[in-house]
Amino acid sequence: MTIPESILLFLGLAGAVLLILRIRLEVINFRSRSGRRRLSCESGASKTIGDREVQEDEYGMTETTEGSMAVLADGMGKHFGGKIAARTSVQTFLDMFEDKNAFYNPQYSFRKAFHGANREILNQLEENQGCASVAAVMIKERKLYYASVGNVKAAVYRNRELVPVTSGHTINVLAKQKYEEGKLTRQEAVSLLDHHRLYNYVGQDGFRDVEFFDTPITLYGGEYVLLMTDGLYETARWKDIEDCLEQGGSCQEKAYKIIELVNKSQEEDKDNAAVVVLQIR
Repeated sequence: MTIPESILLFLGLAGAVLLILRIRLEVINFRSRSGRRRLSCESGASKTIGDREVQEDEYGMTETTEGSMAVLADGMGKHFGGKIAARTSVQTFLDMFEDKNAFYNPQYSFRKAFHGANREILNQLEENQGCASVAAVMIKERKLYYASVGNVKAAVYRNRELVPVTSGHTINVLAKQKYEEGKLTRQEAVSLLDHHRLYNYVGQDGFRDVEFFDTPITLYGGEYVLLMTDGLYETARWKDIEDCLEQGGSCQEKAYKIIELVNKSQEEDKDNAAVVVLQIR
């Protein structure tokens, strides 16, 4: 075999090896993408009207190849204004996160969705006719990102303990923050601890604040992520919610059981209540 023929043979073999390596890398990447897809959330949701005449809680969930997003809104208002505000908020988030590009910059996308919801509510309703508390979570590659406005809570259940990750925008929470910053005396702060009135929500000209995650929460598998309106967490005992999560069944079954805690409660004048339950396996 001449030297040129040897070189040609070597180049041919090298090309074949490179082709095989490229194919194997594509297979690995495909499996990796498929693996992320298989790790997507199981989900469930439920709500009850309570003793109210109108159901003003709305929720929505969407999933792309980049991750999963869930949103829960608690509307407030007159003449169906709260229902419209909640539904508008949820639809705004769903429209935003149906585009997988929204998952690349969670804080930017959350902020854009909140401000978009605020703007749409103001466009649809007259002043003070309707508004909403809203919280949303995004799960991407075993990381939990969250943001909220108002008093819808996001919480994570792991190691048999349900831990809230949002504080909320109520007067009592604000008083505690101002006391810790040294802007309120202890006596002034204590006098406001029983005030649960909202000071921030979507559907107002003065809307500004969004409570964001400091750093994303790592999910190791098996945890539950919950979104809850105040009609749930102010009526049902926290321990009873944890017990429902500890029992067997799907996320949907757990959501039904959690809402049934409100339906069975003897408390008078029960508010609307809603829950979204997500789990990474």
